[in-house]
This record gives sequence, structure tokens and C-alpha cells, in this order.
Amino acid sequence: MESIARVYAESLFAVVREKGSLDTVREQLGQFVEALRENRDLELFFFSPYFSTKEKLEGLELTLSDVDPDLLNFLEMLIEKHRMPVVFRIERRFEELWKQENERIEVTVTSAFELDPAIAEQVGAEVERQTGKSVELTSRVDDSIVGGLVLQVGNMVLDASIRNSLEKLRQSIAQAA
Repeated sequence: MESIARVYAESLFAVVREKGSLDTVREQLGQFVEALRENRDLELFFFSPYFSTKEKLEGLELTLSDVDPDLLNFLEMLIEKHRMPVVFRIERRFEELWKQENERIEVTVTSAFELDPAIAEQVGAEVERQTGKSVELTSRVDDSIVGGLVLQVGNMVLDASIRNSLEKLRQSIAQAA
């Protein structure tokens, strides 16, 4: 399923990038997927084999108004090929491609207590400076790290927490004994 979603997402991405409607399609696809997540009946309608392709296409027209024609054609194709259940993965992969295209990176700063927004912004600015990419910063609180910070940049993690330091100290004492 993952490879199918990747192929569909990359195809849609290539088409709308060429036509210059990348941001619009990203936003509209995201809204459609969010509507499916929030409305279980809508999700069941589009995913269920009990409704015909014709009924689903008519439902799509009723659900979407003023949508990019390429996105509408894409969603219609998913319905016709009975691939609508992979739309969540398609949207996730499309979002990844969009972030790559726009040189964006997700950064999560985890601390033992709520960080001052200015400090969080400084961390984000430093990551931007070092990576050359725009940062989407998220700040989390996890009191189990005791102190310090855990910084996740994309899929890399820098653990400068006191919990991690204590664990390394424990391991080195255990090896020495």
C-alpha cells in the first residue's frame, strides 16, 4: 500500500508542480483528508464497497466545491480504481514532497518545562542557519527528561537531556564494575 501511495502522490505532485498549483492542491488535499478524518460517515461512504463508483463520484461533486481541476480528476481516478483508502498515505507523501520542494524541515524541541518562546525561536533560528532550510518548530514538555533538551530535526535526534546523561553514566559504571 505504501508504494502505491508513493506512486500516486509523486504523480499528482509532478502534474501540479508543472502547472504551478502546488500550494493550492496541497491545501485542498489536506482539507479533504482532514474532512475524512473528522467525519466517520464520509470516510465510510468513500471507502465502502457497498456504494457504487457512480454514487461516490456524485458524492465527491457534492462534497467538493471550487476545487482545483487536477485534484478533482485525481480523486475521481482514485474512486474509479478503488484506491480511495490510500488517500491518507498519499496526502502524507504529498506533504513530504512539498516540504522538500520548499526546503522546510520539522523540528521538535522537548524540554522538562515550558520553554520561553524566545528561547524556542533561537533554537529554531540556529537550526535554520545550520541546515539552510525553513523550520516548522514544535515545542513539547516531557518532565521525564528531568532537564536539558531533546532536539529532533527531521529524523535525527540530539538528546542533551539530563535523563540521557544519567543513563550514560549508569552504563559506564555498570561496565566498569
